[in-house]
Amino acid sequence: MTTKLCRKLHMMCNISSARFATHGHAARKAICLSPACERSLASLPFAHGRIGSNVLLRSRRVATTRAAETAVESDASQEGQATTALTLQDLPTSGESDEMLRLRHSCAHIMAMAVQKLFKGAQCTIGPWIDHGFYYDFAMEEPLTKKSLPRIRKEMQKIIKKKLPFVREELSAEEARERIEAIGETYKLEILDSIVERDPNAPITIYHIGEPGEKGSWWDLCAGPHVENTGDIDPNAISLDDVAGAYWRGDENKAQLQRIYGCAFSNATELDTFHKIREEAAKRDHRTLGRELDLFSISDEVGGGLVFWHPKGAMIRHTLENFWKEIHLKQGYQLLYTPHIAKVDLWKTSGHFDFYGESMFDQMDVENEEYQLKPMNCPFHVAIYKDGYYSYRDLPLRWAELGTVYRYERSGTMHGLFRVRGFTQDDAHIFCLPDQIAPEIVGVLNLIEELLTTFGFADYEVNLSTRPEKSVGSDEIWGKAESALVEALNQKGWGYSVDDGGGAFYGPKIDIKIRDALGRQWQCSTVQLDFNLPERFDMHYITPENNKERPIMIHRAILGSLERFMGILIENYAGAFPIWFAPVQVTLLAVTDAVMPYVEEVAKQMREDGIRVETVGGMSMGKAIRNAEKAKIPVMCIIGEREAEAKTLSVRTYVDGELGVLSADVVRSKVAAAANQRLAKAEF
Repeated sequence: MTTKLCRKLHMMCNISSARFATHGHAARKAICLSPACERSLASLPFAHGRIGSNVLLRSRRVATTRAAETAVESDASQEGQATTALTLQDLPTSGESDEMLRLRHSCAHIMAMAVQKLFKGAQCTIGPWIDHGFYYDFAMEEPLTKKSLPRIRKEMQKIIKKKLPFVREELSAEEARERIEAIGETYKLEILDSIVERDPNAPITIYHIGEPGEKGSWWDLCAGPHVENTGDIDPNAISLDDVAGAYWRGDENKAQLQRIYGCAFSNATELDTFHKIREEAAKRDHRTLGRELDLFSISDEVGGGLVFWHPKGAMIRHTLENFWKEIHLKQGYQLLYTPHIAKVDLWKTSGHFDFYGESMFDQMDVENEEYQLKPMNCPFHVAIYKDGYYSYRDLPLRWAELGTVYRYERSGTMHGLFRVRGFTQDDAHIFCLPDQIAPEIVGVLNLIEELLTTFGFADYEVNLSTRPEKSVGSDEIWGKAESALVEALNQKGWGYSVDDGGGAFYGPKIDIKIRDALGRQWQCSTVQLDFNLPERFDMHYITPENNKERPIMIHRAILGSLERFMGILIENYAGAFPIWFAPVQVTLLAVTDAVMPYVEEVAKQMREDGIRVETVGGMSMGKAIRNAEKAKIPVMCIIGEREAEAKTLSVRTYVDGELGVLSADVVRSKVAAAANQRLAKAEF
């Protein structure tokens, strides 16, 4: 059985459910392992990657940051010489390395074997690999805690050191049923039934650890793949990290299970590096920093998954929105505003009601008609197009909106700003002619590059997804569209991989992932062609021959959603925002009340220059400085009687520390220049 087929069978057996994509990717589906565990998984760095996906070629540009260089430096060697620092990019995911996939999958089996040896009566359910590790779900009476993990890991190490072989055995469904029933594994029976139901002729395989039939050997229903023997695994390069709850098959109405998460690497150095990265990620958790910096809150009392932006967070969002609008207007986009609800018939026409109904909130009755909170902006933009009359001379049309949408998410799946129920998409739609696709895509890619690089993201992975087996649209239009996307990517000089057949049924697409300061990948930008909605809504334009033709519709989102992107930024910068983006750019600290008139005068002048400034007085200078440091304010200016008399400021920055005494005019001009040029810091 090929590795590719094994992966497919593995995913079929182990993925609990697929849900409507969140946060700005209209037709993409996201995988939820289970409603109870996703919150726990999402907090770990390996949750942000992908499972079993194609390896993507990276762009030629690589961004390096001080945080990335210092976060995971290796310890000095015994001779005192510094070793080369590893980063997250040096730690291959299971999707990027067949070797690591086999190793991690084998670790899941070894862990299950250890658990069943230590906890009598424990039943195994599913145990897949994930990006940098593995997990297994168990049905057992004894509650597992983190204190249980060292004992289980020790037992795993014993098994590994025995160098037991992994032996594959293929058998009939009837034989498999007899063996499973003999050991009383009811969950495995259900997995077997689901395999046979999908394909009565599917090969049924089990993997043994140890020679089959020998005392102490263990086996599991599994499609593989695995390592040759347990000795291929470094016993010091595995860790068991967390315990969480999970529902069988991801269904909260079914039995609750206990899940153990683990990590596995080729050697102990890689494992240590990963743990350091994860520790740094925990320090950067946007939920923690959001509270500490007073940026936002989410209240279960008011409503789960609904974000409240506090004044400082609202200022950051305002700055982001203004920047987004500014560069779109420069690129010839027109701004739209659309309602938050519409008649449900609109969503039936668009197809969302049928295909994505489970991710939409229930309808509301308005004067005996059903209305729906919008889960997407696309049909609203189509409605505006339908309200006009366009010829080929009017195209392309570029319409952009920061539109708030609402999607139902189960409480167990929500996670800070990354997965919420109400969020704002940076949505845009382009309506164009077939021969305009390539230049329009280039324009979108240029816009993506300008916006992302402004925030320091210049390391991309690009994926082109092409026509699937089932699709709408003619061969001619698909051919033109795919060729146009390739042409645009080639013009940009970006390396990319092709996911053959991975496009949506209504058009090919480009997906762009970025890397943050810790090397973690984030899906942000999507450019999606759509041949479906123009057909469903009977859209047309008038050709030079006075005929009616369907326009090409391009969906595109650069940030995905403002909420999710803000979460990424908070963690990327660890809350220490660039000066142009910081909610407070300068804080003026008064040593005594006597200097407050001068402090207020300087503050007034700075506000006139567009600088976001706050004044602080009435407390000890030590406390005022500590508060400013905790708030990660880029520039603090200490003002005593000497500074007030000389019209100067004693300047200290978050990045560079003490800078000495400068004139108030110099400080104002330097900060204003940095903000206007969108620089990371002011150069004094």
